[in-house]
Amino acid sequence: MKHSTTHPTRRGRGPARRIGRSLALVLPVVLVLSGTLAVTRVDWSGDSSSSVLTASDTSVAGAPARARAPQDVLRDQLLTELQEKDPGVALTHLQHAVDDRPSLARHCTSIARTLGRAAVRLYGASRAQSYARPVCDTSFASGVLATHS
Repeated sequence: MKHSTTHPTRRGRGPARRIGRSLALVLPVVLVLSGTLAVTRVDWSGDSSSSVLTASDTSVAGAPARARAPQDVLRDQLLTELQEKDPGVALTHLQHAVDDRPSLARHCTSIARTLGRAAVRLYGASRAQSYARPVCDTSFASGVLATHS
């Protein structure tokens, strides 16, 4: 009697292998697409009042939260001050922050423009313009004008 060198296949191994291979091909595509959709839902304008919470905003249990950049923290603090007090206070604190930390100077223009756009939404164009001052090369005023136009 001759013995066969091939082993009999396990029952059910064929379909499971096909399903596994299909998942291995489809799953990365699904993950990339869902990540792309999550990025498109992030409010990149800096207006924290209309932001959408996405998976990237929360930390996974056990994983350390990613530190935010100093200019992002400053921008959010100033937007809060602008809403709670007035644009003049926020602009004064922006100038002090840039004076205290010169590394923030390269972000001053974009932060001031963001404050200008937020001021127009909260106070209207003419009242927002009344707070304009030469902080960061009058970027606040250009933010007001860009929103008003």
